[in-house]
Parts: sequence; structure tokens; C-alpha cells
Amino acid sequence: MNKLILPLVLISMTTSAQSPAAFKGSYPTTKTVHQVDTFFGKAVADPYRWLEDDRSEATHNWVVAQNAVTDNYLKQIPFRETIKKRLTELWNYEKYSVPFHEGDYMYYFKNNGLQNQSVLYRQKGNAPAEEFLNPNNFSKDGTSSLAGIFFSKDGSLCTYLISEGGSDWNKAIIIDAKSKKQLDETLTDLKFSGIAWKGNDGFFYSTYDKPKGSVLSAQTSQHKLMYHKLGTPQHEDGLIFGGEETPRRYIGGSVTEDQNFLVITAANATYGNELYIKNLTMERAPILPIVTGFDYEQDIVKSMNGKLYIVTNQDAPNKRLVVVDAAQPQAKNWTNVIPETEFPLTVSTCGGKFFAHYLKDAVSKVYQYNPSGKMEREIKLPGLGTAGGFSGKQEEHDLYYSFTSYIYPPTIFHYDITSGKSDVYKKPTVKFNPADFESKQIFYTSLDGTKVPMVITFKKGLKLNGSNPTMLYGYGGFNISLSPSFSVSNLCFMEAGGVYAVANLRGGGEYGDKWHDAGTKMHKQNVFDDFYAAAKYLVDNKYTNKEHLAISGGSNGGLLVGATITQHPEFFQVAFPQVGVLDMLRYNKFTAGAGWAYDYGTAEDSKEMFEYLLKYSPVQYVRKGTCYPATMVMTGDHDDRVVPAHSFKFAAELQAAQSCERPVFIRIETKAGHGAGKPTSMLIDEQADKWAFLFWNINVPYKR
Repeated sequence: MNKLILPLVLISMTTSAQSPAAFKGSYPTTKTVHQVDTFFGKAVADPYRWLEDDRSEATHNWVVAQNAVTDNYLKQIPFRETIKKRLTELWNYEKYSVPFHEGDYMYYFKNNGLQNQSVLYRQKGNAPAEEFLNPNNFSKDGTSSLAGIFFSKDGSLCTYLISEGGSDWNKAIIIDAKSKKQLDETLTDLKFSGIAWKGNDGFFYSTYDKPKGSVLSAQTSQHKLMYHKLGTPQHEDGLIFGGEETPRRYIGGSVTEDQNFLVITAANATYGNELYIKNLTMERAPILPIVTGFDYEQDIVKSMNGKLYIVTNQDAPNKRLVVVDAAQPQAKNWTNVIPETEFPLTVSTCGGKFFAHYLKDAVSKVYQYNPSGKMEREIKLPGLGTAGGFSGKQEEHDLYYSFTSYIYPPTIFHYDITSGKSDVYKKPTVKFNPADFESKQIFYTSLDGTKVPMVITFKKGLKLNGSNPTMLYGYGGFNISLSPSFSVSNLCFMEAGGVYAVANLRGGGEYGDKWHDAGTKMHKQNVFDDFYAAAKYLVDNKYTNKEHLAISGGSNGGLLVGATITQHPEFFQVAFPQVGVLDMLRYNKFTAGAGWAYDYGTAEDSKEMFEYLLKYSPVQYVRKGTCYPATMVMTGDHDDRVVPAHSFKFAAELQAAQSCERPVFIRIETKAGHGAGKPTSMLIDEQADKWAFLFWNINVPYKR
């Protein structure tokens, strides 16, 4: 690896009554329209409704104008390029994925350091590795990415998915894995889809009909599981499940490793699913229900010796592993293999064993079990952090897994299933010394007395003088857990004296269903209260003060930031709501947004639910004459998960309401979506802008 020693420019800044970050210019004119919606007799104005039309010239011109003002401000920050150079240096190290086996080959992803997209390599035995698929060839600017790759059971055939500009809409390419030559026509319009091969004849995939209106923002509601037979045109593909016959918003199909069953999961929201199977060994076998209704979550992790192994939260909020005869798979016949414990469970398989991954206070604990449910050993991890992997084929005798923490770069380990021995397989060389940093977990008290964990990471020797630059990050939703992970971007901040804190808010999955449900619908305010309480802890314990405190979050976390700064504008100096769900009265009108109703509820559900949403919805909560934090709203123009109109309208409201000289900008990445697949060059630019904006607006020079 080429090691670059880059010069550092130390910027001195004078302190004065007027912060150099103050914005005295003018924002682009954002017209208002007379648009009023009525909910349960209450009129709600929506003056920026026109920004929802992503196909209009007016919206395009607004985006161009906003980006010009934002960039003009950012380029005046004297240390912006210094931060970018340091990020580039830190980013420039070899990165590997956990290897996996297909056919005669071991496959793995590798990035030389600054490649826009990671490259897929393969290796047969001790032969030299060869490049198998290079996503950097998908587009000149790196904005087309690999969205998934799936092999047939014998490894001879392969389908890979391409996302263009970060869109959730994918196209599928089918190749002969040996020759790497394309075999069939390109399939289009796949969305929220995996690929499940049935032998070498064809595969199952998921799609929606292309919506009328905007491809990026129009509603998609009826998912369809299709079957594609090789050598036939896509329009002849058969509907297996879904569509108008059995309308479901999300449908997934997978084939068990033994090729005996097609497994179908179907859901109308992001929580709760039905489970079906179809016997692939029988001609014209029917689709049989295992679980109907959406009260619980369950999935089949293994088919073996005529039995199905299912992970479920039915009668087990933290989940359990059960087994049942495939001939009579209904829930009444389930028996426990791995019972529920006090910690949330996920299960993977390899070599005829089950690997139980638990979250204990948001950090990983992993145990190996045999098929009868006997615990054979705990896998000793390097420390408190996050482990991933522990999966492979039935016939394999070893596997690979990864481990990381906030100060432990992602390291890959080889694990011998028989002996239980782990060895380092790939250890990255990042240009920093982990011994220089400290990461500790604390528990703070939220507004209603609930204890909430938070991990705080910083450079050793930090003085608790109440004035350290601090970034507080959170999510708090959709049963998603924030466990420790390494980031060179955060490292760049911390080595410059920054404190990085991650709060494990209610609404997440850190403590199972009860923790998740405590942050949903009419309990959503708990999430914002938890976040605010985390900020108060950092201030009260002298990590920072209000003048040096920033908050950040993306997607549902963007909602978190938007709600927090509108409820407590006086408590934060800087805010980064990223790709956020910010208009809670209309989120369900776009793409598959209606599926988020389990967490949020909708404004149409009831008067009570409408009033609750209106009370915290960031777009509607903005108040004129308020001094809001220096805010950089961040989104992508191709985001068809959380449409950019959320961010457009929130930025327009903030700009119109801001009563002080703290800047309010929106940074709109073009040819980018919700975040997945962003090229390295775009990520470095984005993170450099974020940290430059933060340091500039807390009136602290960036220096190491």
C-alpha cells in the first residue's frame, strides 16, 4: 500500500463577538403555494408541496440553487481541504470482506483503499486469486454499485444486481460463473429483492410493477415474487406469490440449502411477517402456510433431515430457535432448540451447527450449538464490540467471521468449528494507533427514569472541561440496533479532539421487542426524550457544552435529529439530519413508506394518532422567529427509500424561520440514493464537508 504523508495546515482563528461561521448572505428564494390539507377537521398548510415533484424543472432549479449556496459557504472554510486530505489518508487502506465459498472457489471482496467500489475476487485452493467482478466498471463515476450477488447451489451460475445512482430499483445480470460470460437477457425493475436459485434452471426474485408517475417517489404497494426460467424473456416469468391475488407490501423468497423448499416471507410493514413453504421436490406442490397474520416475526434458517429450524419471536420477545417436522410445520408443533434468554437473538448456520448471536447491552456474544440444542462453547471475541458472519455451507468444517468496535478496525478471523480455535485471517493496517483512544459504555437516565446505554469514544487524555467538540449520534427505530463499529471518518474527528457518542435509544432492537415497541407510534416521543437526555448527560458530565455539541442521524435517525432540534433548538450548536423522514403527515404517500406504519402510525389512522404526529413532525413543528442550530440537511436526489422531498421541505421551512445568523443549508448529493453503494470519492467529500461545517460552526479550528 502506498503510504502518503500529507502536510497538515494548522489554522488559527480569532475569537470575536461575531462568529466567522455566521451566514449573512441570502438563501435561494423558495416560493410558497396555497396548499391546505384537512385531517379530522383540522387544516394543515403545506406551502412547499411543489417540492415533492422530483420531475419538475422548478424543483431541479431549486436543487441547483441550494447546492450553489451551500458549496459557496463550505469552500470558504479554510481547513475544509485539510480535513479532506486527512480523510483520504485514513481511508487509504486495504479492506476485505468475510470470505464465502461457492462451488470450488472461495470468494471475497477487496478494496485497495480508495477504489470507488470494492472488487469481488475468487481463489481456488492455493492458486493465485483472480478478479471475478469489478463494479468499478459499471459506470465511469462509480455511482453504479453492486446491490447483491447470488450463486446457484453448485456455484456454476450467478446472478448479480446493479443499483444505478443509489436507487432501490435494480437490474439483474446472469452469468456463467466459470467463463464470466452473460447467459441471458438483463432483467429489470427488481426492488427489495434477493435471488434464490432453483437448481440451475432458474431463480426466484421480487419486484413491483413500475409505478405511474415518478419512478423515484410514486407509491409501490403490491410486491410480487416471480420465477425466471433461464433462456426465456422476462415478460414470460411466472407469478409465484403476491400481486393482486395476495397483496402484500414486502415479499421475499429463498430456497433452503438442501434445495427442498421455497421459503416465502410476506409482510405489510417493517415488523411482523407471514411464513409459507413450497415443496420443490414435488410437481405442482401447493404453497403451504406456516404462520399467517403479522403479529410476529419468523424465518426458516435451516432445512435438515426433514425438519425445519425456525427463528421466531412468537411467545419469545427476544426470539428463540425452534424445530418442527416439515410435514406439519404449524406453530402448535414447534419445540425449542435454543430457548429465549434475556438478550435478543439471531441465528446462523455452518457445518451442521447453529451459531447464536446475542446482543448484551448492544455488544456481541456468540455461542455454538449442535442441532439438538446443546451449547458446545462460547466463541471468545477480542473484546466488547460487534461480531458478524458465522455462516457457511453444511459440509464446511470452518468459517470466517468479522469483529470490530469504535477503536478496533474490522478484522477477519478464521474459526475451526471442531476445535473452536480462532485465528486472525485479515487484519487491516489503518494509519492510527488504537492504544491512543478510549471507548467506554455508560448508562444514563432518560426523562421518564429509563436507563439507556451510550458508548462514548475519545482520545486518551481528554480533559472534561465542558468544551470538547462532541458529536452525538442516534437512530432509535425499526428494531435496529446500534452496535460498535469502526469508522475512519469518526477517527478523523476524534484525533482532532472530538468526542463521539452513540446512544442506544428506545425504538431500536438492543433489548428486543419491548425496547422497540417503547419507541413506536404513541410512544415515539420516548426516542426523542432519550436523545435529549443523552445530550444533557454529555453536558452535565463536562464532556462538552451547548456551544460545542452537534447531533447527527440518518433516515429514521434524520427524523430523530429534526424532532430534537425543533423541540430543543437552544441546546445544540450544530445538526445534521441526513436522508430523514421529516414530514410525518405524508411519509406514507411515497414509495413503500406506508410499510413504516408499525413504527410511526399514520395521520389517517385516527384523530389521536394524527394529533400525536403533528405534535412532533419536524416539517410542521418549525416555528418562525426561532434561533435554530447551524444545520446542514443532507440528502440524495435519487433517494427512493426516503424521498428527498422530506429534506427539501424541512430545509425550506428552517431557512424561512431562522431568526439568527447560524446557517441553514441543504447538501443534495446528485446521482446518490439513501446511502448504499456510494462511491468512496463521494463519501470522502461528504464527510469532509460535514466535519468542516461542524468545526467552523463551533468556532474551533481543526487541528491534530
